[in-house]
Amino acid sequence: MRVLHTMLRVGDLQRSIEFYTQIMGMNLLRQHENDEYKYTLAFVGYGDESEGAVIELTYNWGTEDYDMGNAFGHVAIGVDDIYGTCDAIRAAGGHISREPGPVKGGATEIAFVDDPDGYKLELIQMESASKGLG
Repeated sequence: MRVLHTMLRVGDLQRSIEFYTQIMGMNLLRQHENDEYKYTLAFVGYGDESEGAVIELTYNWGTEDYDMGNAFGHVAIGVDDIYGTCDAIRAAGGHISREPGPVKGGATEIAFVDDPDGYKLELIQMESASKGLG
């Protein structure tokens, strides 16, 4: 078994596709419209779905925003250069909501980026991504 994707409901599909592809550097892997049930799915990621998990962006036609609630945390993305990545995201118009630096109580370097719908993307310095937050 393996994780296939994480689904995020979005209010403006094109805006979200542009964010994930142009600011976060992902590829649009596939897109599907369902006329009968009035939704569109777009899958974005850094590689082919057969090799790793991706993000499913779900646009329910006519719904522009959602109650985010307080249960969802974030999607984590490993990066080779957290400081350079944050600079590139900022230069492309992305919003860094937590500047890169060590996690509280540990040494792992993290940062947070907000997507257009308010979802949090945690960037983790790749060399310590699998070691936990210590």
